Amino acid sequence: MSDNKILTVVIPSYNSQEYLERAVKTTLINADDIEVIIVDDGSTDNTPQLADDLAKKYQNIVRVIHKENGGHGDAVMTGLKNAKGMYFKVLDSDDWFNTKALNAILVFLRANSKVGEQFDMVISDYVYDKVGKKKKKRVSYRDVMPVRTSFEWNSIGTFKPWQNILMHSVIYRTKLLRDTGIELPKHTFYVDNIYVYHPLPYVKRMYYLDVDLYHYFIGRDDQSVSEDNMMKRIDQQLLVTRLMIEDHQLRTIENKKLRNYMSSYLSVMMAVSTSFLLKINTEESLAKRDELWDFLKTKHHGQYRYIMHTLLGKCVKMRSWLGRKIIVIGYTIAQKKMGFN
Repeated sequence: MSDNKILTVVIPSYNSQEYLERAVKTTLINADDIEVIIVDDGSTDNTPQLADDLAKKYQNIVRVIHKENGGHGDAVMTGLKNAKGMYFKVLDSDDWFNTKALNAILVFLRANSKVGEQFDMVISDYVYDKVGKKKKKRVSYRDVMPVRTSFEWNSIGTFKPWQNILMHSVIYRTKLLRDTGIELPKHTFYVDNIYVYHPLPYVKRMYYLDVDLYHYFIGRDDQSVSEDNMMKRIDQQLLVTRLMIEDHQLRTIENKKLRNYMSSYLSVMMAVSTSFLLKINTEESLAKRDELWDFLKTKHHGQYRYIMHTLLGKCVKMRSWLGRKIIVIGYTIAQKKMGFN
């Protein structure tokens, strides 16, 4: 396999025998430009053998790394450590790419690399491919980013809460991602938020292609983002939120539009964490809600003051049944509108 690859696609895989082959096959479009790294994260089903078979069959594109179980973030970090491509993309093993969109992105990246043009972050649209839904929800950035032209943070508009730049929509330049010193905790769900959030202050030059590359397969009971599983794993959601609060002091970020975007991202994380703690509605969960807000106030007082002037903050301050109800209803409306779990 050549080292001169334009894009590395890492597929973290744990007990993914039902989906892995579909994910891999949507990446097999250009052996010269793409490498696919399947990271077998200590699977106990037929995933290791299936991954080896795919690597043998498509040895000019696919390679496999077998490792002991460390969780999604550890698998991503393993892929990043071994990536040879100029750019880096994560594809979860139960999701897939639109191959026409992938080809368009590869053509763009290769053409620009030939003339010495590089981008820190390349963004594309993604689709919520929800079980049982005939109409799929596409998340587009056309109204907040310049389309098919180089731009910097000053050129972005205002993101709606459901338009955050997620793992599904982002491609990072591999060297930049490594140089940020990014670390993802082991055995923790929801670390894709850290993966996207941490590098943002290092990103200067961006490009947005309005193609629906990533299909996010959602709506299954066994998914980590199902409502039941998120409540069961609320401590992991809280850990990720706390790590993001600690990651950057937003007041030190000079670019106002970047600072505002990152502030809004943290607000969404606080809203999600708070909503689930209120849905659980036990003395313990309500105490954890208070601890989370106290943590934000201590570590990031400016962000705390900012949120307290929003509807979310006002409801949190109410400390009443009505305030809790408004937050939960708001989350439920957003969930139904976007279908994100």
